[in-house]
Amino acid sequence: MELSMDTKEVLTKVYDKDSESLKFIRKDKTYNKELLTIEETLSKFGLLKNEIKIYLFLARSGEKKAGEIAEAISLHRTETYRILHELEKKGILYSVFEKPIKFTAVPLDKAIDVLVNAQKIKINLLEKEKENLVELWLSMPQIKTENKKKELFQMLEGEQQMLLKAHELLERTQETFQVFAPDEYLAQLFYSDFTDELKDHKDKINIEILTGKSPKSVFFMKQMLLSKLKCRTVEVQNLPCFMISDKKELLIAFHENDFSEDQDKKKFKTVAIWTNYSAFVLTLQILFSKLIGEPIQ
Repeated sequence: MELSMDTKEVLTKVYDKDSESLKFIRKDKTYNKELLTIEETLSKFGLLKNEIKIYLFLARSGEKKAGEIAEAISLHRTETYRILHELEKKGILYSVFEKPIKFTAVPLDKAIDVLVNAQKIKINLLEKEKENLVELWLSMPQIKTENKKKELFQMLEGEQQMLLKAHELLERTQETFQVFAPDEYLAQLFYSDFTDELKDHKDKINIEILTGKSPKSVFFMKQMLLSKLKCRTVEVQNLPCFMISDKKELLIAFHENDFSEDQDKKKFKTVAIWTNYSAFVLTLQILFSKLIGEPIQ
C-alpha cells in the first residue's frame, strides 16, 4: 500500500542499525528541534554547514554512494566528494571497499569523542607553543609605549567568550568580586562550572552574589551550595548580568534575540562588554550597592 502525499510530507527515512534497513518515522516539530540542537553542537567542533549535512545524512541513512548523497542534500557531486574526504580525514566517516565506493558514518557518540579529542590535541599543541612564541616575541626590539592608564572597552560575542572573560576577571581580583546574575544567567554560570571557581576563591577574596527572587534562582542556589558564599536574592526584573572586580573593572552581559525565518531556530545569543571606564564601573557599583541595601563606599 502506497503512502499518500500528505503522509509523506510528515515522514522521513531513518536507517535502523538493528534491522539494517530504512524505516519511516514521523517528522514533527520536536524532531526538527532535536536535529537543530545536534547541528548546532556539531558546528561548535568546527564542522561547516555542508559537512554537518553530509555526516547527519549518512548517520541516519546508512551506507551511500557519493552520487546518492549529492542528490539527497542538493549539493554538487565534486563538492560532495571533497567534503566526504575531509570528513574521512577528520575520522568521522569510513569508505566502504565496494565498486562503486560507498561511505558510512561513525556513530554519533564515537564521532563526538573523535572531535573532542582532536580539539584537546590542538589545545595541548598550542599550549606547548606558548613559551616559544613569547620568547620569540620578547627577543624582538620592543617599541616604547606610554604606561599611562587608558580607559578601554571590549565587545565580546558568545557565551564562551563571556565566560572566559569572567574567569580572567576573577583571576585578577585581589579584594572584592561582585556578581549580579538573574536566574537565566545563574543557570549559565552553574552549567559552565563558574560557580565552582567562585567557591575556590572564597578564602582569598570577598565574593558577593545577587540574584532575582524566583523558584529557578532558589533551585540553582541550592544546587551550587551558594550558602558557602555571600549570596542574596533581591526583587528586581529586566536587568542584565554584570560582574565587578575590585571596583575597577566591569563585565556586563546581555541576551539578544537571534531571529531566523524558521521560528524553530529562534534563540538567544550572549553579547558582553568589558570595560575599565571608571564612570561606567561606578554606575554599576552604585546599582549593586542599592540592590544589596548597603551604602556605597
